[in-house]
Amino acid sequence: MKLQTHKAHFSNPLYLESGRILEPYDLVYETYGELNDEKSNAILVTHALSGSHHAAGRYEGDRKPGWWDGLIGDGKAIDTQRFFVICVNVIGSCYGSTGPMSKMYPSEKRYRLRFPVITVKDMVKAQRILLDRLGIDRLHAIVGGSMGGMQALRFAVEYPSLARHTIALAATHATRPWAIAFNKVVQEAIVKDPKFKNGEYDPKDFAQEGFVGLAVGRMAGHISYLSPESMDRKFDRAYVETDGLFELFGKFQVERYLEYNGYGFSKWFDPLSYLYITKAINIFDISRGYDSLSEALRRIRTDLHLIAFKRDLLFMPEEMKEIETVMKAQGQGHLVRYYEVDSDYGHDAFLVELDKFSHYVAEVLDR
Repeated sequence: MKLQTHKAHFSNPLYLESGRILEPYDLVYETYGELNDEKSNAILVTHALSGSHHAAGRYEGDRKPGWWDGLIGDGKAIDTQRFFVICVNVIGSCYGSTGPMSKMYPSEKRYRLRFPVITVKDMVKAQRILLDRLGIDRLHAIVGGSMGGMQALRFAVEYPSLARHTIALAATHATRPWAIAFNKVVQEAIVKDPKFKNGEYDPKDFAQEGFVGLAVGRMAGHISYLSPESMDRKFDRAYVETDGLFELFGKFQVERYLEYNGYGFSKWFDPLSYLYITKAINIFDISRGYDSLSEALRRIRTDLHLIAFKRDLLFMPEEMKEIETVMKAQGQGHLVRYYEVDSDYGHDAFLVELDKFSHYVAEVLDR
């Protein structure tokens, strides 16, 4: 598989949904495979909150491959022998695209809390501009999970003729209070940590020990990515063997797991990026800018596939099912298909249990 990382610089202003402007800005993206002469075999993969442009493959020195490596590659469901795959790091992230820790041109100062609030619609708009630069005016498909699924849905509404197929996994048409509440815990933990310093921290301060506020918040968020059944199966009531049961700070295996993931994550993900991206997730509503969800969905022309996971407690299956219900009621049944994966893993099943839906993705892309 041919794997390449690129950075695109844009000097024209990006007009944001908030009314503010981002100028200039950069987008980092990764490509896999070869674009054919007709530029008709491109697939856009959109990433989730903590994801990046590195969706598949492995560079020399990498400890692990890209986050959807089991799905993208030669001979896999998203077959890079047939398709040219693009994954773009969204604006606001901390993997090279313009975000809160980028410098405010022409000054050397970083945006920090001066960075504008961005939305999923802004993320999608920036990627559409990149596709224009690449000369790609038609995609074979757009595929994304969680926040990536939100982007896929937004593409389907805002750019109806762009993609032949759209596959949104583990997403929603509007973020509900349950998910917003988990994000609030993370936000409070970050901003109330003394090391946050109102956004004026030095990222090097967290390289060794991590950032406690983000680590604690991430632990809370991580609970919503799993399910009670998957936790039972993974940890049961096992105790850390080296800890005493009657030691106050002795740990169950599930507690150690949350600490490991929370503090590890906080060593490499920027706290400000986390705040900005969770804000974008919180305010996501596909019907914003339209009179109703029905009106927004009426714009869709793509072949839309909604993949939900039975025990996803963050974005519940009925949230995706509602999209299908509305579209069928207004005569768009031929465009939409709902597919529910029998899984008790939880929200992260779209990253973990690929064997349960990869055949479906491959079938859609073969059409």
